[in-house]
Amino acid sequence: MVIKVFLASSSGSTAIKKKQQDVVGFLEALRVDYDPLDIACNEENRMWMRQNVPEEKKPANGIPLPPQIFNEESYCGDYETFFDAKEDNAVFAFLGLPPPPGSKEAEQADKAQIVTNGNHVEEMNGDLDDSIEVPLEECNGDAHDEEEQAAEEEEEVAEGENADDEAMEEETEGNEEQEEAEEEQEEEDLQSEEEEELRQLEEEEEAEVQEEEEGDLEEAQVEYQRK
Repeated sequence: MVIKVFLASSSGSTAIKKKQQDVVGFLEALRVDYDPLDIACNEENRMWMRQNVPEEKKPANGIPLPPQIFNEESYCGDYETFFDAKEDNAVFAFLGLPPPPGSKEAEQADKAQIVTNGNHVEEMNGDLDDSIEVPLEECNGDAHDEEEQAAEEEEEVAEGENADDEAMEEETEGNEEQEEAEEEQEEEDLQSEEEEELRQLEEEEEAEVQEEEEGDLEEAQVEYQRK
């Protein structure tokens, strides 16, 4: 059985980063083998996570946020349920794994398999249910608006995931603006050159006209002197 932890490596949300670090750090402390799957750089991982989180476990906007935890194809839960399982010493049950011998969770599992009836201790019929529903509670015990928090975190995740795209778009827009500015400058330079050539032609024409007028005047004076 492989524990899959879906994470967002480039998340812009400080809260999500902290939750991911808490989950990964605790799994490593328990020496639980897990496979980290990045949803920020891998679209296939992101789509798989969103499709396999049960509908009743998704937030109001329908988009589950990392970290999300699976045992193979079976959904375990999100950060909130993981934290509650951690507080109840039931992380292995949460993950669908057998607790290591001698651990507090193993002792609790043994106690849960027997019941006291008067002065007699009897074995419970059936096996301990592997799926333990952990109550959803705020870590500090205070009530909170989950929908609002989910919406804020989703917005921060979207900003983190689209940061590279926005930077690329800004760079593209900057290049386009620079190209437009260069084209405008070239047009202005070309126009200036044309105006300069036109001005020179006009000056040359004026000079020719003036020379012709001066020549005609000289001829008229010579003719007058002859008379």
